[in-house]
Amino acid sequence: MSLAVIGDDDGRLSPSGQWMPTLSEGARAPHAPGTSGRYAYAMVAYRYLGNSGLKITELTLGNWVTAGGQVGRERAIDVVHAALDAGITTFDTADTYMNGAAESILGDALTGRRRASLEIFTKVYFPTGPKGANDTGLSRKHILESIDGSLSRLKTDYVDLYQAHRFDYETPLDETMQAFADVVRQGKALYVGVSEWTADQLRAGHALADDLGIQLISNQPQYSALWRVIEGEVIPTSRELGISQIVWSPLAQGVLTGKYAPGAPVPEGSRATDQKGGGGTFIRRFLHDDILAAVQRLRPIADEVGVSMAQLGLAWILHNDAIAAALIGASRPEQVAENVAASDVHLDDATVDAINQILGPVAVTDPAETSTVSPKARLV
Repeated sequence: MSLAVIGDDDGRLSPSGQWMPTLSEGARAPHAPGTSGRYAYAMVAYRYLGNSGLKITELTLGNWVTAGGQVGRERAIDVVHAALDAGITTFDTADTYMNGAAESILGDALTGRRRASLEIFTKVYFPTGPKGANDTGLSRKHILESIDGSLSRLKTDYVDLYQAHRFDYETPLDETMQAFADVVRQGKALYVGVSEWTADQLRAGHALADDLGIQLISNQPQYSALWRVIEGEVIPTSRELGISQIVWSPLAQGVLTGKYAPGAPVPEGSRATDQKGGGGTFIRRFLHDDILAAVQRLRPIADEVGVSMAQLGLAWILHNDAIAAALIGASRPEQVAENVAASDVHLDDATVDAINQILGPVAVTDPAETSTVSPKARLV
């Protein structure tokens, strides 16, 4: 992969101990609110997160259905170490993933690494623990208790980003944002983010964060070339507010890799067969022959660019400067290396347009879908 290097001795050590050339301070381009301000370190490029000074790897390792679910503990740790060796320093998890097991595995995998060289994100909202009446939602009680549990499992004194995993319709928003502000002031989180909030919810949350003197800098929605519902309202509002998107399921649960063929059974051991971690549920909306046939028509484009189907799907995401990072998952260390190569793939507008023309008829684009994601009532 190509590296941007200023001088032979201009660089840093990666969290895994490898020397990584960097761009000099003067080589950066300033970033506008709501854009990434992308620039390169070795292997994986960094982008600013929202209108802040925090830089994260544009490919971020998530462990939703893998750590403790689709793969065992040792394999999950190997995947984290492969990510570190590939230049990924940003990791995303949540307290609800495998009821805390995913956070614990990530904490174990990062033990002994230089904390200041890592960006660790986690989330709060969904039921955890014994799933009692207050073990869910965004109440002050649940947020303040959950952050302590997450820090203990992650084996760290703070997280770089603490995210509201969904919008809580049953808790006053000012209570939620005050609790997040207290978490920041206690030094347990540096920044605040959200996940799957609508444009109106982002605007209201951002206003309260401003009043409280904290930074709400990110939203974590589902986004891929097949699921584009944030483009109509969420992204324009986020640009205005200086909020970046950290997108999950950038490959539509693996469908954009081309591994699922129309009329064929799903591959054994694939995301579609995962019932323990929940991946099998989310992928169903994409397992229709018209969608799968459209995805297969992307192969000539991938071949012309000289990349895999997965790399093409990730490069499509990274073409959008409203995106700070795409969350990638991996069940094997070698999958990390393939995904990381997408950071060096830069699609031109004509290629992006060709992809959109093929997938446009089957892609979901209705902005109203953003209001259906957060439960209208708590889950316990």
